[in-house]
Amino acid sequence: MEYHPGLVRGGEPTHLVLDLDPPEGAGFDLVVRAAHLVRQALDDAGLAGAVKTSGAKGVHVFVPVTPGTAMDDLAAATRALGARAERLDPALATTAFIREDRRGKVFVDSTRAGGATVVAAYSPRVRPGVPVSFPVAWEDLDRVVPADFTLRTAPGLLVERDPWAELMPEPRRLPPDLVEEGHAIPVARVQAMHEGKRRARARRGE
Repeated sequence: MEYHPGLVRGGEPTHLVLDLDPPEGAGFDLVVRAAHLVRQALDDAGLAGAVKTSGAKGVHVFVPVTPGTAMDDLAAATRALGARAERLDPALATTAFIREDRRGKVFVDSTRAGGATVVAAYSPRVRPGVPVSFPVAWEDLDRVVPADFTLRTAPGLLVERDPWAELMPEPRRLPPDLVEEGHAIPVARVQAMHEGKRRARARRGE
């Protein structure tokens, strides 16, 4: 059984989340490099986050936010952070929502806001070997692979500890300039929908 909790409590968002997915056939090292771009973007914005494996091929970066954060501001800040990470190394990372536009780059998914859910830390995944989504210290991220954390190995790595709680920084207020930048960036799903329709018309010769 997989656990996919929401990112709200009492109607307010608790975390900003960026989901990093590698291109088909790429190694985990590519995702790690992209995760460090996100970390740099966070640091530049005065924010901090914790990282965990997704239990599949990618990683999730969680950024705790202060109570009272507006949902639309959280979504905007997430888009802005994704865009800033992409600008740090556009040859490595992309925010392109349409898969064919990613061209072998790591997808920095900034759409995990609002009603979205994300697999919980320590949740098993329905995949061969039963991998587990597991927290990793930033300094250890380039020394692990997702297969290190499975239903069999995870219990021994915990031993009455909760690394996810230990690694999670204190909530911070979203910087106004980050929120303002994000409000000027189109919502990826909406933009992709319109672009998909445009391409379909073009193929039909309309």
